[in-house]
Amino acid sequence: MANRSDTKTRILDAAEKLFAERGFSETSLRLITSKAEVNLASVNYHFGSKKELIRAVLARYLDVFMPVASAEIVKLQNSDETASLNDIFSALVEPLLDLNQLRTEGTRTFLQLLGRGYIESQGHLRWFITTHYGEHLTLFVKAVADSAPHIPPAEMFWRLHFTLGTVVFTMASADALTEIAAADFNEHNDIEAVIRKVIPYLSAGVSVPVN
Repeated sequence: MANRSDTKTRILDAAEKLFAERGFSETSLRLITSKAEVNLASVNYHFGSKKELIRAVLARYLDVFMPVASAEIVKLQNSDETASLNDIFSALVEPLLDLNQLRTEGTRTFLQLLGRGYIESQGHLRWFITTHYGEHLTLFVKAVADSAPHIPPAEMFWRLHFTLGTVVFTMASADALTEIAAADFNEHNDIEAVIRKVIPYLSAGVSVPVN
């Protein structure tokens, strides 16, 4: 049983690293099995398909992040019924940073994986996330909508997707951006600093009145 568990973990670890670096579409099962030093039959036994493997890689993060993020939003709402968008987005920072305790560079890897799913139009991932974590997503969307009641639902749909796109681009470019900031402005930022820098921008963009 231990050997089976070790094999499954090796596959997940190898897939996670390759998916984050290369993307889902550009990472073949052959590449994953080579890195994990297992055979293809092991992948089929533990996961059944590449799509199921992708979902399993994301689930290791989502199973931890989503409940904690929801709890932080509920705590915020209980303490202040008129929480600002900045407060709501900021409530997600600690749950994101806690992923570094789950995996080395977990925060960065998780956001990169989400970005890959967003950019590569992985429809099955959207289905998986909304099906398995829908209550958490609903809680977040409602909290954002309650903080910006002047934004119509259709407009909020677009703005939340623009928000996701901004986060995806920022995290995909985080290394280059931090290097430029250090070279040009002598400013040194870690992953937390980058996340906190983008929050006021997101809050302003989501809440700006519709013309």
